Formats: sequence, C-alpha cells, structure tokens
Amino acid sequence: MILNINNLIQKYNLKIKGVIHIGAHHGEEIDSYELENINNIICFEPTQSAFSVLYEKYNKKYDLFKYALGNYNKQISINIANNGQSSSILKPKIHLDQYPHITFNNIENIEMVKLDDFMSVYEKNPNNIHKKFNFINIDVQGYELEVFKGSREYLQKIDYINAEVNNDFLYEDCALVQELDQFLNQFKFERVETDWQGQTWGDAFYIKQS
Repeated sequence: MILNINNLIQKYNLKIKGVIHIGAHHGEEIDSYELENINNIICFEPTQSAFSVLYEKYNKKYDLFKYALGNYNKQISINIANNGQSSSILKPKIHLDQYPHITFNNIENIEMVKLDDFMSVYEKNPNNIHKKFNFINIDVQGYELEVFKGSREYLQKIDYINAEVNNDFLYEDCALVQELDQFLNQFKFERVETDWQGQTWGDAFYIKQS
C-alpha cells in the first residue's frame, strides 16, 4: 500500500470498522491497521508461499483465507513471480519490460471465490455476527475489476476502498484506472487520492459519497 492509511484516516476523518484485505501477501499493512486500533481484519491470499508466511504471523489474531477473489467460484491458475508480490492471474505484459528482473516461470492452481458468496456464509457464523467491515484494501495485480464484479452486493456495505490501479497494461487485459472509476461510481465511490509512484501503476483511494 503506497498511500499511508494513517494519514488518510486523519485527512478524511475515516471511521474504519474493519478491513477486508484482498491480496494480503505477508500482511505488510497489518501493523498500520493495528496502530489505528482496527481489530476486525479478514485477509485473502491465494499463493501457497505467501499464505504460509501470513499464516505463521497472524493466524492467532485474524481470519486468514487461502483464496483468490474474482467474479466466479472455480479453480484457476495464477502466474507466480519470483518476487512473490507480482504474481497475477493475468499474464504479464509491460511488466516484463518495466521490471526485467522479475520473472514468471511457475504456475500454481488456486481456488477463486466471489466475495459476495463468501461473506454471505461468513457473516452467518455466530462467531462473526458482531464483526463489521467497511474498508477494502485490494492489490491483485490488475485483477481488481473482476474482484469488484464479484462483490456487487457487499460493496453496499463498504465506505472506503484502497486499490492498486494501472494506467497501462502491465498485465494482459488488466483493468485501467478509468474502468475502475466507472464501475465504482455505480456504487457512489469517488476517487479522492492517487499516487502513481510506480509510473504505470499506483494506489487509488475511494470514498463513498452520501
């Protein structure tokens, strides 16, 4: 996450009840959540190597799930990058030229679920009835739009979104930032911050407008 969540909370007076972290990798942002006393956290990470690290660090504190999120419930393959963080369901494109030291030589079979379907079951669990989530932090290497398509119902409950965004095709057929803007606008989200630290990619922060 390029944008600093603690700064965003102060600047926009955010009232974060809980976080759905999609593409959590090793849970690098969790310390920032904890600084703000955010204790309701769900993490999704589909790759075995990253999930093993995430599980070792946080399984006693938070709910962790070895799933990819998307617009279908099915088995799918993911292209594994040698740095771990660039792994994507999509095939790399400009990424290969921009970051030639990052290679994609392995494929891993993973399970994909729709957030709407997952949360409909998760929230019925008596242990989870009290948990509320209104912030999505998503970093899935160009697959963000497909995740949101599978989250149409749950987006009604979300107030804030931090998403990795692209202004060029780092991955084949990846969604560009304008497509995310257009889709999320249907749910009254407005992009209020953008940081293009990666030049062709960056972070965008969306707030639901009343």
